[in-house]
Amino acid sequence: MFFINLAKEEYNSRRYKTQFEELGFVRNFKKAKSYGANILAQKKNGACFYLKGGKCSIHKTRPKSCRSFYCTSKNPKFKSMIKLINDYKK
Repeated sequence: MFFINLAKEEYNSRRYKTQFEELGFVRNFKKAKSYGANILAQKKNGACFYLKGGKCSIHKTRPKSCRSFYCTSKNPKFKSMIKLINDYKK
C-alpha cells in the first residue's frame, strides 16, 4: 500500500476524492495534513481510487506527486508501488 498526499492547492480544490472525505473537509491544510485528510482515496485492495483497468483515469489532471512517479521506473523506492499496480492489472 502507498499513499498519495495532495498538495495544499490540490486538497483545497476539492476535485480529488480523499481517504477521509466522508468525515468532512478540514479547512486548515496544516491540520488536514497532520490528520492524513489530504491523502488520495484508495480502493479496499490498496490501489488508487482513480486506477481503472490498470490505467490512471485522471492522468491529465493527476496530482503533483503522481506526476513524479513512472510505472516503468527502475528506482527502488517505487518497487512496491509498481508491484501493486501490476498485481491490480491481473
